[in-house]
Amino acid sequence: MSSPPIYIVSGGMGTSGEHLVQTALAQFHKNDLPLIIVSHVDRIEQLQDVVAQAEASGGIIVHTLVDATLRDDLIALTQSHNVVSLDLIGPLLRQLTRLLGEKPLGQPGLYRQLREDYFKRMEAIEFTVAHDDGRKPHEWHKAEIVLTGVSRAGKTPLSMYLSTLGWKVANVPLIQEVAIPEELFEIDARRVVGLDIDPDQLVTYRRRRQQGLGVVGKLPYADPQVVYAEVEFARQVFRRGQFAVIDITDKSIEESANEAIATIRRRLG
Repeated sequence: MSSPPIYIVSGGMGTSGEHLVQTALAQFHKNDLPLIIVSHVDRIEQLQDVVAQAEASGGIIVHTLVDATLRDDLIALTQSHNVVSLDLIGPLLRQLTRLLGEKPLGQPGLYRQLREDYFKRMEAIEFTVAHDDGRKPHEWHKAEIVLTGVSRAGKTPLSMYLSTLGWKVANVPLIQEVAIPEELFEIDARRVVGLDIDPDQLVTYRRRRQQGLGVVGKLPYADPQVVYAEVEFARQVFRRGQFAVIDITDKSIEESANEAIATIRRRLG
């Protein structure tokens, strides 16, 4: 490595330590130091390994161990090997012990457990953004819901809304002139929902889109004959894949989301 790494040692996932280190690094122009997360530490052998790595690489250790015994062991190991270590949690726990008059539980991951719903939503949003508009087809099997349909059928806004409810969503556009990715037919069909829409309403949506972009003149994108053909093409794809289909015509995002969720739960039993 061109720069010595920072080892972030945690009894949990290491998220808190990583965020704090990243916050500190943001104050420097040269902030590309390698970060190595050493998570779920619960044995002294793991501490010995990371101290040996830090000693060999010239790196430093930042730790957020709430287990007092492991924390003391790590501090002793780093001192004996002349490795710089920063304890991000110990001093705060000691002060809180004095203030509250009770000992900390020493159980890693409690904060995440208490806010599990929040973290699930954040993970779902990140996944959905990363898998918008047909991206990363090799990971579609990880999605809890896969939406597919023609352009302007509402795939992206519906995906984003579902993600705020905690669902990991991928969406796949269907374009008549472009080959359909085979991955769409290889994933669990019970998780795929086709978005059907009345062609006349789709023409209206596309014309509004054209106007919003400042495009003038007739284009195939909003031509009624082309749109009708695209909608029929999508319906054929839905039948081929044996996908569930919901009609989003004249429906709000909330209504469509509720129907999609109910459909997935019903199909998965």
